[in-house]
Amino acid sequence: MPDAYIVSGADRPSRWLVTCDHATNIVPDWVEGGDLGLPPQDMERHIAYDVGAAGLSRAMADLLDAPLIETRFSRLVIDPNRGAEDPTLVMKIYDGSIVPGNRHAGPEERARRLERLHRPYHDAYEALAAARPDRAICAVHSFTPQLRGRPPRPWQVAVLHSHRDSRLALPLLARLRAEPDLTVGDNEPYTGHLDGDSIDSHALRSGRPNVLLEVRNDLIETEAGQRAWAARLAPVLEGALADAGI
Repeated sequence: MPDAYIVSGADRPSRWLVTCDHATNIVPDWVEGGDLGLPPQDMERHIAYDVGAAGLSRAMADLLDAPLIETRFSRLVIDPNRGAEDPTLVMKIYDGSIVPGNRHAGPEERARRLERLHRPYHDAYEALAAARPDRAICAVHSFTPQLRGRPPRPWQVAVLHSHRDSRLALPLLARLRAEPDLTVGDNEPYTGHLDGDSIDSHALRSGRPNVLLEVRNDLIETEAGQRAWAARLAPVLEGALADAGI
């Protein structure tokens, strides 16, 4: 199994490709002996991975009968949802926690992590994206209910999208907002466009329909929560794709 990623259902027939950039908190053993020096409670936080996103993405891929690619390394080792030149590619402090194992990660170490983790993941991602000409990409992420010292985040689910392509995001937002019990974020709690991120690299540059879903992580901490939200979101995605007519 590659160090960088897992692919499931590569031959599934759906036009969807489901992705999970921040699936795990694993630190490979060749990076600081497998320990970035953070206490265990920090490695279980959103700073190390997107809590619940892997289980949600797997359940959604099953329901959509779609291929799935997910990472096998923590975002703290190197962030796959950042371009190779992004200054936040290897974080030294995140939401108030200093990352000791990254303190002295200079250009050589950054290049090593890029070569062994970041690039192989994106090469495999692009191969899956290019496997059919009508591919649509759904990136699955989660967000913490509250950052340290910041106000609570009220949204249960949010849709992130770039100003360069909202063809799929707008009908998806409309369908989610029609649900009576949801508070839906539009480019919340983060902006929907970042040069060099995964959607920019694999969707925007090649004109593939795309959407990034953010689900609040307290709702998907358990397998039951992940399955429930997948059952809710998968048909909404299919409907939005039909509405978009693309």
